[in-house]
Amino acid sequence: MFQTLKNAWSMPELRKKILYTLFILLIFRFGSCIPVPFINTDLLSSYFSQASISGSILDYLNTFTGGGLSSATIFAMSITPYINASIILQLLTVAIPALERMVKEGGEEGRKKIASWTRYVAVVLGLVQAFAYYAMLRTGFGGLSMLSNDGVLAAIAIILTFTAGTALIMWLGEHITQNGIGNGISIILFAGIVSRGPALISTLINLFRSGTTGIISAVLMIVIGLAVVVFIVFMSNAERRIPVQYAKRVVGRKMYGGQSTHLPIKVNASGVMPIIFASSILSLPQTISLFWQPAAGTVGYHIMNLFSQTNPFYIVVYGLLILAFAYFYASIQFNPIEIANNLKKNGGFIPGFRPGKPTSDFITKALGKVTFVGALFLGVVAILPLIVGAINTSLSNIALGGTSVIIVVGVALDTVKQMEAQMLMRHHKGFLE
Repeated sequence: MFQTLKNAWSMPELRKKILYTLFILLIFRFGSCIPVPFINTDLLSSYFSQASISGSILDYLNTFTGGGLSSATIFAMSITPYINASIILQLLTVAIPALERMVKEGGEEGRKKIASWTRYVAVVLGLVQAFAYYAMLRTGFGGLSMLSNDGVLAAIAIILTFTAGTALIMWLGEHITQNGIGNGISIILFAGIVSRGPALISTLINLFRSGTTGIISAVLMIVIGLAVVVFIVFMSNAERRIPVQYAKRVVGRKMYGGQSTHLPIKVNASGVMPIIFASSILSLPQTISLFWQPAAGTVGYHIMNLFSQTNPFYIVVYGLLILAFAYFYASIQFNPIEIANNLKKNGGFIPGFRPGKPTSDFITKALGKVTFVGALFLGVVAILPLIVGAINTSLSNIALGGTSVIIVVGVALDTVKQMEAQMLMRHHKGFLE
């Protein structure tokens, strides 16, 4: 990886893209340090400290925002509204035939329309989330309002600032995708999670200083983290190779075909997106709880408790959503019928299967098995730390670590692969020797 970065930096075009991406991330981190006016940030920090101890999903969302949520900064909403808007539009595209035709037949113009609608929906969701966050601040912590000004103008300023931050961070992510390196949404999530690194190091140091139990907990966190990283790298590079044979054919005076190759199906073709989407959906109940905080012992209180990260219900639903989104992404990215038709047109076939429907059925079956393995891999990496945190409450921070590590490692691997692809297109000698 470091060699790839070194080679990329030596190329002027890629160096400009890397610097552009770093500049955008600098703006993101700068915005994550600017607090919104009329908010008591000291009281808010105390509230999030309690959320961290209790395993609330608020602490989880705070990790995605790089600490912006606990400091009430202009980027406190992070990229979550845009991710939720993307989920809604992608599901509607599959469910509504007219939208599906617009994407497939409309080409670039159709994709631009969907992207435009996604932005509008993201702003609306950002406005709703900002209002929910304001409602939580107004309700207060321990009977004390976390607002220094309860006026109408202050409320409008707070809500609109949060919403504007959502729109700006969405714009920054799109510019990274267009002019920088990697996927903008993933890169911003990556930056937010990595920025919490110093806090994690501080936690480990405190555990080492707290005695034998703390040392064991810290060592266990490090060992699990390293094991997860190794496992993620191994599974991200794994693929199922389906053999393909091309028949010999004569065109003019030349003979073509007769070659053997393979059709690669990556085990984790969807990357970290199922994790990100599942996490975003499970953050919706917490958004509702910002509007409505039921009293202890009531039915509503027990329902909201189900969505605590260490609750078995949350863990099961999280795993099922990861599985569902893994299959959803596989169905979008891989079309067995289209692949079978292309093989048939070019004189290719899979040994033991006739061209056409038998080939597409075999590819569909193989894709289903590979996708299940990939979804199982994502589920194990994301859920195992949650189970450890549920068993040992002193390791509740591991609950955050599982999903965070898979996003960080997954985004880093994907970005490095994009760099390698761009360097290969430019015939970089380091990859031809």
